[in-house]
Amino acid sequence: MGIRVAVAGATGYAGGELLRLLAGHSGLDVCAVTGHSNAGAPLSAVHPHLVSLDLTVRPTEPAAVAGADLVFLALPHGESAAFAVALPPAVKVVDLAADHRGTWPYGLPELPGQRAAIAAASRVANTGCYAVATILALAPLLAAGVADPDDVVVVAASGTSGAGRTPKAHLLGSEVMGDLSPYKVGEHQHVPEIKRATGARTLSFTPVLAPMPRGILATVTARRVGAESPADVLARAYADEPFVHVLPEGSWPHTAATLGANTCYLQSTVDADSGRIIVTSAIDNLGKGAAGQAIQCANLMLGLPETLGLPVNGVAP
Repeated sequence: MGIRVAVAGATGYAGGELLRLLAGHSGLDVCAVTGHSNAGAPLSAVHPHLVSLDLTVRPTEPAAVAGADLVFLALPHGESAAFAVALPPAVKVVDLAADHRGTWPYGLPELPGQRAAIAAASRVANTGCYAVATILALAPLLAAGVADPDDVVVVAASGTSGAGRTPKAHLLGSEVMGDLSPYKVGEHQHVPEIKRATGARTLSFTPVLAPMPRGILATVTARRVGAESPADVLARAYADEPFVHVLPEGSWPHTAATLGANTCYLQSTVDADSGRIIVTSAIDNLGKGAAGQAIQCANLMLGLPETLGLPVNGVAP
């Protein structure tokens, strides 16, 4: 019998990915799942790919997850805070929404000092998906003093699953296919989170909706102020990290390579014309950007091996 975990908000894309990973996790047992409009339905009716989990969706209320040792909150932004307050203090919580970013320990183990902070915490705020792709590319460069914290520009494309499962006209296949569209330009909610985690002081961020179900490709540029090679800085920072891979020179990240994995691929160069540092970062927005990251944090919180139940290799083709 493993450690008992529950997923509140299990019927969305992030909740479904959590359950897919948890189904193959040898140290964790899913004891309860909740959803709003699907309460009373078999989980397999909501997520047909999860045939090994014989569970019924319960109403999204704290009583539904009673008995769990740890609860994953995969609820819409703004709904996690009230739910978490109603849980007993002894229950550990990982919140995938934005409600507790900035108040709870930040769920990115690869940041200096965060692995120990997460392991010691009973409540952890998971990262935003765009945020983790950007932070992993940028934080070591600012910490090493080779990039200017006052001059950072990010353009990042994400698959449509990042917008959630609720039906929306602009996310219909006929609207998305064959199209790239920017949104929330200059005012995205992940900017303060990225600045807190990296030490960037000025950051211009342009998110782009891409015609694919999942994945993020972020291009992070900054003015170069130090002599050290950015590639050397990144290689040193992530030499011992199981989920962050700095690619060999000449090889560039692809979102398809991250599909289904809790992996981030990085590559960097110095622009020949402007002299700016360029780092390209690829993740699965539902993996390292959401569910995989949450399980990585849960493993630390529960004293389990950090990599347990988390795939490093993606799915191809």
